[in-house]
Amino acid sequence: MMGMMGKLKETQAKVEATKKRMDTVLIDEQSSDNLLKVTITANRTLKSITIDDELLQDKEQLEDYLILTLNKAIERATNVHETEVAAVAKEGMPNIPGMDMFK
Repeated sequence: MMGMMGKLKETQAKVEATKKRMDTVLIDEQSSDNLLKVTITANRTLKSITIDDELLQDKEQLEDYLILTLNKAIERATNVHETEVAAVAKEGMPNIPGMDMFK
């Protein structure tokens, strides 16, 4: 039982380290016409936004572009984050029958 607890603590530390590393994983996303580009981390922290001057002429269009592009970037970052954390968590989990929640 003590070995299992040690393994769980080790896994928890690895998961935390992976979450911290996700701050350095950058996700770039852009609109289909490249007028708007965003960069976020896999922890979903916005790092940069680049807006083409053409979009500055139409506030409503810019707002739409921001929503669509940021949502795509957030979705991609969430997928990367969840995949990485689940892989580390699964690797460190002891084989307990019925506890295969990370399949």
